Amino acid sequence: MKILVTGAAGFIGFHLAQRLLERGDEVVGLDNLNTYYDVSLKDARLGLLEAHPGFRFVRAALEDRPTVAALFSDEHFDMVVNLAAQAGVRYSLQNPNAYIDSNIVGFMNVLEGCRHNNVKHLVYASSSSVYGANTTVPFSVHDTVDHPVSLYAATKKSNELMAHTYAHLFGLPVTGLRFFTVYGPWGRPDMAYFSFTKAILEGRPIDVFNHGRMQRDFTYIDDIAEGIVRVLGHIPRPDPAWNAASPDPATSSAPYRLYNIGNNQPVELGHFIEVLEEYLGKKAHKNMLPIQAGEVLVTCADVDDLRHEVGFRPSTPIREGLRRFVEWYREFYRP
Repeated sequence: MKILVTGAAGFIGFHLAQRLLERGDEVVGLDNLNTYYDVSLKDARLGLLEAHPGFRFVRAALEDRPTVAALFSDEHFDMVVNLAAQAGVRYSLQNPNAYIDSNIVGFMNVLEGCRHNNVKHLVYASSSSVYGANTTVPFSVHDTVDHPVSLYAATKKSNELMAHTYAHLFGLPVTGLRFFTVYGPWGRPDMAYFSFTKAILEGRPIDVFNHGRMQRDFTYIDDIAEGIVRVLGHIPRPDPAWNAASPDPATSSAPYRLYNIGNNQPVELGHFIEVLEEYLGKKAHKNMLPIQAGEVLVTCADVDDLRHEVGFRPSTPIREGLRRFVEWYREFYRP
């Protein structure tokens, strides 16, 4: 198949594109290579992808409507995976307009491209952040998520609503994936585990919010990539059991579906740091701080739907995932 992967130079997009290329798909990767974090890391990921004859790169921003429309019209994609987005909860407090441009306007352009060019399946990245003020764990796709606590979360919830509208109006098959704290080799430098590693090796203190008592459902990148590949081949259909009098947020009378992809095993931040210290062979100097605005105390994914309907659930233990990350970090950066 010919598959468009937006955000192909990003963490998840890079790993997904590799998987698709390995199985023989033709992949067109789109990315704007913005400076939210180190562009040289994005260039290094792209270098590996461009070494594959089945990969072509297009540098463009999703919010550039004429360029995106022309790309869809010219390429005739079979399927699309939208991973491009302005990421980060804390950054959304500083630069909210970036989230509207990329995550709302950009996603609208993707939906229009799919609608007008007979795309068979659109899979897009949502986020565990949509659960917001919910305190019932594990988080279930069947629960309502109407109380986001960051603009980033609000844009991801908006994506789910927009996708459902296109599934309902135009019969576009769409699947949203709520990712839970993705980590691993080639990761994002703005993520805590990455910045912790750099600071610990350089002997600098790390900021530990909520005194290390937050819990996160850390999910290894290979599990995320495998989940996306599995979902791509699982094209949603209207749910015959869907009841408008008691609507299920995860399904619809339209070809629309939501899944969590998480490890289903929350890890306390303090323990996460201890494991990281063990593999780095060095203790961290910790600044213990209160929780930040926009953060939640616990994330935990209910993955029963993913397991029952797609036949997959993440399984990489935190110790194994962190060991692989530290090995990659030492090899790539040679600290």
